[in-house]
Amino acid sequence: MATITRSHRAMIVKEAAQIRMRCQRQHNSTERTVTAIRNALPEVTALEAWRLALGWSRAQTIAQIADLYRRDGLLAPGLSQSMLCRWEHDPREWPGTEYTAMLCRAYGARPLQLGLNRSGDDPFDHLGLAATIRYGRIDVEACEEPAKERVVVMTTSAGLPAVRESLHLALLADPAGNSAVAELAEAAVEHYALNCSRHPSHTLFGEVRTARGLLADTLTTHLAPEPVAAELRRSVGWLSALLGNLAFHLDDPTGARAHLATAFTYGTRTGDARLTAWSCGAQSMVARATGQLALALTHAERGLEHAPAGLARAQLYAWAQLPALAAQNRAQEADTALADAAQELEADAVGWAPGRFGFDAAEYALHEAEAHLALDRADQAVTQAEASAGRAAEGTPGWAAATLVLAQAEAARQLADAAQRALDVLDRIPPARLRSTARVRLARLDAALAATPVAGGADLHERVCSLPLTIDARGAATSA
Repeated sequence: MATITRSHRAMIVKEAAQIRMRCQRQHNSTERTVTAIRNALPEVTALEAWRLALGWSRAQTIAQIADLYRRDGLLAPGLSQSMLCRWEHDPREWPGTEYTAMLCRAYGARPLQLGLNRSGDDPFDHLGLAATIRYGRIDVEACEEPAKERVVVMTTSAGLPAVRESLHLALLADPAGNSAVAELAEAAVEHYALNCSRHPSHTLFGEVRTARGLLADTLTTHLAPEPVAAELRRSVGWLSALLGNLAFHLDDPTGARAHLATAFTYGTRTGDARLTAWSCGAQSMVARATGQLALALTHAERGLEHAPAGLARAQLYAWAQLPALAAQNRAQEADTALADAAQELEADAVGWAPGRFGFDAAEYALHEAEAHLALDRADQAVTQAEASAGRAAEGTPGWAAATLVLAQAEAARQLADAAQRALDVLDRIPPARLRSTARVRLARLDAALAATPVAGGADLHERVCSLPLTIDARGAATSA
């Protein structure tokens, strides 16, 4: 694939726009405009020429395709600008059958016209979707403004230390603690939990550990009065739970077990059933990741004994019991767990809760997708993974998880799409933010694609193999 510089690319776009305007004045069809662009700019592929002839940016094309999915009553897929760019510029990269059909619908063209004919003939009738490709003109005027992608970026580096510093200052003013300190500690827990996805795990781990140390010093050295001490112990428990979750994402399962056991102890001591149940759910997750499936189910069932009715209990069914049963191929019991989760959600009038300790529609769909994947229900896994990815903000760990599960589910039939989804995750998320679960999913997908040569497969293998360790031999975290 020839490399085109950014300045040359800008020149191509500008010249294509001028050709398009001339063709519009002459009332030429889009197809004739495409021909004019390709005659003047032979380096432009047919797929890119159709987009330029319509005057769309890649973001606008993605918005059009998403709109087509919504019109069909479907959730928009995880198509990205980088995927479309690769299809346009790299002759080794091909969209799958479904995306080919959607590109045809969006552009009002046949696969042959878009250059999406692998064998040299017109595969229109081979798509199996010929009746769904509707021709006609899209309202270009509605696409004048580029679509804005939902990308969540990290907060500033000052944000986390400021929370810890505020807690420290409050304790300097009253080392024994008071009700204001207890409220501040609770606010710190909430801040860390709500912003967990915005920071690299190792960065957040250091801040949470320091905050917990400040509270532990107050409890052990200065003997905070009751009921302030009870509230501080509760915050220590939640901070320990968060440390356990972060240790797990840093690929430290033994550390995670220690922190989560502490969280469980403080949950039971303070009578916080939600903390106790969540700690069990996290312990189940760690046990499952290390292959201890019987122990994972034991933790899940213990968590359900403590979980309050409604959202918290639904989370334990979907996050802990469902995947533990699915991993053991206990399909009927897994379906029952899924039904129990749905029943708890239906009975909960509060609705979804945000943050690391909360539970939302994207996470629920992700757990269902992974369970279907474990039970070899690829179609159901694809549906739920698409739902999860569509509800998660792009670039976040939740989006990465859903996208990689979707890729795993697609791998059996749409190898090229699966590879492109994985590459898209690596393009959007730097190594410092790739959680251990994402790395495991990438490795599994790479192994699944290894047996069959596929566009993007070699690139994916190289990038997965070159990922730096989460924590190196000297104990330093990946920083970029």
